[in-house]
Amino acid sequence: MLSPGRCPAGKVSIHMNSKNLTISALARSSGLSRSSLLYYHRLGLLRPTARSAANYRLYSGPDVQRLEQICLYRHMGLPLREIGKLLKDPARSATVGILERRLRTLDHEIETLRQQQRLIAKMLKEKVLYKENPMVNKDRWVAIMRAAGLTERDMHNWHIQFERMEPNAHQEFLESLGISPPDIGKIREWSKTSQPE
Repeated sequence: MLSPGRCPAGKVSIHMNSKNLTISALARSSGLSRSSLLYYHRLGLLRPTARSAANYRLYSGPDVQRLEQICLYRHMGLPLREIGKLLKDPARSATVGILERRLRTLDHEIETLRQQQRLIAKMLKEKVLYKENPMVNKDRWVAIMRAAGLTERDMHNWHIQFERMEPNAHQEFLESLGISPPDIGKIREWSKTSQPE
């Protein structure tokens, strides 16, 4: 069940089957609960255009468009207070400021998640994580080395030195790239039998 003020996942597209929708019909069409719509009403975000003869709330096409806008902003992660500001004057220059602040917040959250990912990977000694879901695979590693200016001969010599000086670390490194055990065996054998140039 959705908590008050929470839009359903995905893009909200509400179909108007009649000129006006009651709150129950709008709730069904939008995937929101009646309590969410009433919550928006209390906050002044969404008010019905009209009332029926029986005093039921009636939402028009523009009301539905406004609700779709609210849900779009909610999917961006904007708080309802900020959404209220945007809805009051969507053309004002503050709109850009609000969206830029949200983007900076997301950048910070993403970086925090990346740091957490690195810490977790380190705590797991990176082995299980990299075997099941390598962060850098063989092709990507080769592309990085080439971008750094290394030739095929340079990379060949690199493997030779790695195998000669740190054979266990070389094995773990190759595993971390998601290379299959038979191919790792071939690379290590090739590194042992070749001579550095």
